Amino acid sequence: MFIRYVDARKSWILLFAGLLGLANALILLDQGIQVTSTSLLYFNALFILSFLLFFIWRFKRETKYVAALAALQEDMALDWIETLPEPGDGLDQMTNDILREASLQFKRKLSDYKETQLIENEFTASWIHEVKTPLTAMKLILDARPSDPEIRKIEAEWLRVYLLVDRQLHMTRLPAIESDYVLELASIQRLAAEEVRELAPWCMEKNLAVSIEGTDVKAITDRKWCRFILRQLLTNAVKYNPANTALIIVTDVTETGQVFLDVIDEGPGIQPHELPRIFDKGFTGENGRIQNAATGLGLYLAKTVADKLGITLKAQPGQTKGTVMRMIFVDPNAFEAVRRGAGE
Repeated sequence: MFIRYVDARKSWILLFAGLLGLANALILLDQGIQVTSTSLLYFNALFILSFLLFFIWRFKRETKYVAALAALQEDMALDWIETLPEPGDGLDQMTNDILREASLQFKRKLSDYKETQLIENEFTASWIHEVKTPLTAMKLILDARPSDPEIRKIEAEWLRVYLLVDRQLHMTRLPAIESDYVLELASIQRLAAEEVRELAPWCMEKNLAVSIEGTDVKAITDRKWCRFILRQLLTNAVKYNPANTALIIVTDVTETGQVFLDVIDEGPGIQPHELPRIFDKGFTGENGRIQNAATGLGLYLAKTVADKLGITLKAQPGQTKGTVMRMIFVDPNAFEAVRRGAGE
């Protein structure tokens, strides 16, 4: 901070140096003034010492407020405007007033933005609920003719529409996920089986053999949001799996005692250089661009929800073919701490 202060006060230093040099020049050039070299040296030392003391005093006085602001920035709370330091002079008071006014304007704009977002989310949620009514009616009609192959094709397309609508509904609820937790000890295989059952028409259309293997482990989680994560992983797996192949779901416990679930497909896999970006919003990757079927939202939403639930979501590296997506569930004793951290 001292170097920056010196740089900001270069005009002071140049003015003092100029005035001291001018005084020395007048003393040396004026024949009427007789000054010994010792007196001239004493005169310069006295003026330089006086300026240094003045400079240090002004530095401490003028940077006290800025130093307090810098300390506040390092540990800034939501109510930082209420903890602003007391201004030392008129300039500090002006800075203080500007910061308070900027904070007030920001809060007003943020409030307006949140209100607009709330209205849009409520409208979207209302629209989705309205759309689900005819979709449910269509499903009943489709289920009434289970043996018609043409109906089965329509059912697969209906499922794609239903998944898009359902994902949009969860997106509108995502900002308030912390208030929507219902924790319970759930069977991970049962949750996976429920999602596989939902995707059955799509799997049958592609003739995919889906199997659930491993130990029927249990973990503390939220059933609805956990199923949402599974839905995104399974949707991706079904989408990129070639027809007449297999899709495997494995549940077990790691060596460290953590419950995990793997979704294993036989698709084209993920390129190694794409692994760090697969959870970025809007990232589709090479396979998504080739098939023109990706939105770049599925894995992003799954990762967002997983982080809030304390679930570790990652793609297993080193796969020569296909993709292995792994969900690792948080230890029950640590769940509350993770949830509190997500809610802050």
